[in-house]
Amino acid sequence: MAAQNDAGGHLSAVPSPEEQAGLERFNALIAEDSRIEPRDWMPEAYRKTLTRQISQHAHSEIIGMQPEANWITRAPSLKRKAILIAKVQDEAGHGLYLYSAAETLGTPREVLNEQLLSGKAKYSSIFNYPALSWADMGAIGWLVDGAAIANQVPLCRASYGPYGRAMVRICKEESFHQRQGFEILLELAHGTEAQKRMAQDAINRFYEPALMMFGPPDGDSPNSQQSMEWKIKRFSNDELRQRFVGMIAEQVKVLGLTLPDPELRFDEEAGRWVHKDLDWDEFKAVIAGNGPCNAQRLERRREAHENGAWVREAAAAYAAKKAQKAQVA
Repeated sequence: MAAQNDAGGHLSAVPSPEEQAGLERFNALIAEDSRIEPRDWMPEAYRKTLTRQISQHAHSEIIGMQPEANWITRAPSLKRKAILIAKVQDEAGHGLYLYSAAETLGTPREVLNEQLLSGKAKYSSIFNYPALSWADMGAIGWLVDGAAIANQVPLCRASYGPYGRAMVRICKEESFHQRQGFEILLELAHGTEAQKRMAQDAINRFYEPALMMFGPPDGDSPNSQQSMEWKIKRFSNDELRQRFVGMIAEQVKVLGLTLPDPELRFDEEAGRWVHKDLDWDEFKAVIAGNGPCNAQRLERRREAHENGAWVREAAAAYAAKKAQKAQVA
């Protein structure tokens, strides 16, 4: 990229003919709602935004395994253990799909992983809250995975091809996770009074953090509008939150439980759901690393990474040996 003086006498970047042609094709693909593929030219800002978003999504899947894995040995039946094991395995797979998608943008997985382990990278704030009871497995499935579905189904149409294609399978599996969480709560809600109270307590604790999963209000989300213009996102944070609230407001009636939101109602005149003000100071504190389980989650992830070093070393040695044999042949 060449440089020339702008009207103010300052040096400014001037795209080369190749870059200008690439930009024009990029804009045309976005305008016609087509897909950008890894070998296509793309603006550096688009690449960075996608790398950040996809890697944070991958980190969230990997860290999100922890609160549920902690309950596998304490699940109340063999059936529940098997379902929970399958769910945790799914989340590991989601993380791998997403890391692979992020790598196509040019950042190696080792770098992405180091960003997570060092605390430099962010992941979903919801996973920094503790899972205190078996009912939390239901609340996480119904509310947390339900919020994930509301957020991620539109990502199946993301403008970046590898991301959108990865999301198709992820959303199918997340749908199973949401249904199993709802079923756990439904069984508890129709159990003993103690079980019903446990289910209600879990909903009370995860309701507000689940609503904050969509990110800050649109007015406080500087990256959201640009992502929508690039068709990475299809809906704003508040629009997605509205969809989710409308969904769970009806589903909670089937459970015979309540949402901890005395202000929750549908405003017919405005055509939107009204819910209580969320504690965005708490959200910012958790994102900044000061949530109930931030330190614990990262420490466990670092331990797992260290314990798995021998597997990575063996895989690298095998790959090198195989490449050497191929070269000799």
